[in-house]
Amino acid sequence: MTNPIRVAIVGAGIVGATTALALQRHGVDVTLYSDRSIEDLRDAVPATGTAVLFGRSRDVDIDLIGESYADAPVSLGMATRLVSGEPGELTTLLDFDPDFHYTAAGVDVRLRAHDRLTEFVRAGGAFVVQPVTVGDLDAIAADHDLTLLATGKGGLVELFPVDEDRTVYREPQRELLAAAFAGLGHGPEVFAHRGGGTHNVFNLHAEHGELWIGPYWHKDIGASWSFLGFARPGSPWVERFDSVTDAASALEVVTELYRDYYPEDLPEIEKLTVIEEDQRSWLRGAVTPTVRKPVGHTASGRPVAAIGDTVLAFDPIAGQGAQTGIIQAAALVAAIVARGTDFTEDWIAEQFDDHWDARGHAAAEVTRLFLGDPDYAFVAGKLFPAAQEDDAVGAALFGLLSEPAPILGLHTDEDVDRFIADAKAAALVRS
Repeated sequence: MTNPIRVAIVGAGIVGATTALALQRHGVDVTLYSDRSIEDLRDAVPATGTAVLFGRSRDVDIDLIGESYADAPVSLGMATRLVSGEPGELTTLLDFDPDFHYTAAGVDVRLRAHDRLTEFVRAGGAFVVQPVTVGDLDAIAADHDLTLLATGKGGLVELFPVDEDRTVYREPQRELLAAAFAGLGHGPEVFAHRGGGTHNVFNLHAEHGELWIGPYWHKDIGASWSFLGFARPGSPWVERFDSVTDAASALEVVTELYRDYYPEDLPEIEKLTVIEEDQRSWLRGAVTPTVRKPVGHTASGRPVAAIGDTVLAFDPIAGQGAQTGIIQAAALVAAIVARGTDFTEDWIAEQFDDHWDARGHAAAEVTRLFLGDPDYAFVAGKLFPAAQEDDAVGAALFGLLSEPAPILGLHTDEDVDRFIADAKAAALVRS
């Protein structure tokens, strides 16, 4: 009988926890390192984003781990509105509300990670609570066949050089405000003018940024709503975001933004309440979208692998972070089990190159599209107006959140015209 593969994972967020549990189920001997206890990871940190899984990534996650949140509210579409101007002088430029051709669900990442870690430990997995230094990492790597780092955008990330060829931005493209709220149901009467409780509500401002709110499953209260605000650098929204100091002030800022810029949604927004059970229900920050080299080295030169947003950090505007991390985890688990031994530096790099080609590159480009990158102005200039004219195009536009690969084929106006025509033709076949 051969000895089991021995894998160390440093970092117990959603990607680290998912990878650990999935590998363990395949008979891999996994040791998972975290600087916090399982309980603290659930209750002593804010949620790092909404982690909505759109379509394919949700299916991958269910296949890999199972469905644990069948009662969670789901998203079935994206009510989208683009405005310009200032309060009292606003102009609506676009307004459309397509259904998805898939189901999306946002579940608190702290809850997902907690439940997976709990199952991992219950099944005999080794969970070590200790901060891992560069010196510790050398000993850990020496004692395992493969060491994976899922420490996020901080921690040991500097072991992995920035991939200058694949990294487009050198600074954040949005200032972010995230929060979860109670007080609003999910029936058809909720946001009835914007899809009726099962659609995300996506408001864009041509000059200032974007506001998104959608159905959510919170770790303490279950059914709820999650808000994400994206302020363009230099916009007056940044100052509003900067005034947030707690959950109550986050709700005040959100309410005032809708009162000033999207008053038609205010009746629902005014029903939102703070989640009293979770004073860490909000987060303020910014992300520089970054691609790193997937291989780092310990002090003695042993190779270690970066996964999740340690290697590929996204601005969350297109929801690609958790999705892409889950898809990477699934592919990597299969590759590790198939390989069995000899996890060389070249093998680690090859796995990431495959992931980049299969998902990462397209996910990064879709994020650029929704950030309003000038390189994609010709795409947005055709797709968004066409989405207003035909829901089939809107569905295809937001289909990129689930399956981003088609964006890699949009190089010319003719390519975009073909994408629009294909979306309309597919809708006729479905009907």
